[in-house]
Amino acid sequence: MKRSELIVRVISASVSLCLISIPVSSVHAADEQAAAASAATSKQAQKAQRKTDRKAQRAKNNAELSELEKNGYKPAGNQTDYPQNLQNAQRKADAKKQGASAP
Repeated sequence: MKRSELIVRVISASVSLCLISIPVSSVHAADEQAAAASAATSKQAQKAQRKTDRKAQRAKNNAELSELEKNGYKPAGNQTDYPQNLQNAQRKADAKKQGASAP
């Protein structure tokens, strides 16, 4: 009887382990799918953030160039006095900012 009792216990333990592992493996697969979806969403969010940052930087650069052009800098003009023309325009822009911020 001991042998048959042992066989019954081994079989019941095997069946129990099989039944327990089925839901765990399906939950694990669901977790992997969720992680993959999260990674894709995260990647998309990072890409969108980089695009937003590039657009903001481009807008800032265009605003600075526009301000310099208003103060006399001509990027397509004569470049013989290039650094001096740019520096003069920058000084004028800085002076206007200082004048506007001073009460």
